[in-house]
Amino acid sequence: MTGDVLLNAGNAYIMGYDVINNLRKAQAHVGYCPQFGALIPEMTGEETLFLYGRLRGIPEDLIAGNVEELIKTFVFAHEGHLKCGNYSGGTKRKLNSAIAVIGSPPVLLLDEPSWGMDAHAKRQLWDVLMKLRDRGHTMVLTSHSMEEVEALCTRMTIMVNGRLVCLGSGQHLKSKFSRGYTFIVQLASQEDHSPAPADPVKDYIMGAVDGCELFEEYQGYLHFNAPHKVGQLAELFSLLERGKETLPIADYSVQQTSLEQVFLSFTKLQAAPTLIESKCPALPFCA
Repeated sequence: MTGDVLLNAGNAYIMGYDVINNLRKAQAHVGYCPQFGALIPEMTGEETLFLYGRLRGIPEDLIAGNVEELIKTFVFAHEGHLKCGNYSGGTKRKLNSAIAVIGSPPVLLLDEPSWGMDAHAKRQLWDVLMKLRDRGHTMVLTSHSMEEVEALCTRMTIMVNGRLVCLGSGQHLKSKFSRGYTFIVQLASQEDHSPAPADPVKDYIMGAVDGCELFEEYQGYLHFNAPHKVGQLAELFSLLERGKETLPIADYSVQQTSLEQVFLSFTKLQAAPTLIESKCPALPFCA
């Protein structure tokens, strides 16, 4: 869709133009932020934005105002006059994101746009992208940050082994693929500061909660999944409180399965295509 790699099958349409026969016209409607930006190190950030503003076709008398606004919006006003080659990784991402949105293109293709940014700059970027989305711009975003995905995306998909295995809103994916409640139990420490034996706690919990599964065990922490049932949340708290009286349970937390845990449940099958088929028999999409 960006033209970096030629298509070997199928086609894609952007604003009515297909990328095989009308790639240049399709690209005119796209703002692109690659994972590794191709900045010219000898140019300053301001000069770079002027360059892309002219390439985007912004009228000459409006470019300076656009560039000034983008530099302020993406919080690198102090670095705008410095050469790109001297920027930190986070500032380079800010500049790449500013290049993608200059001229307000209707379609944005963003690959890890906030990678390396500090928390404040990341929120600034998300605010800009959400405003563009709410004004009707289309965004295709790839990210490993579930926080970023939940903040920006209205529909989400997860790719495993090069295949899209699910598609839908965040709540839809959590409702369809979550395992109800997830709770983490911290084992108490022994005199030698090593975690207490885990087997008594595992036997107690898995014997008392129907359908409970041990999801993960690491360094004194037990991560369980339990199916959602009416009234079960109160039962879980009562069960764990009683367990603290007789078992080596130091602490625990209970929460609904998060989107990140849904993502991890798919990625655990990355090297097992047959398991993916059994989990998602309706490929290519489990909508």
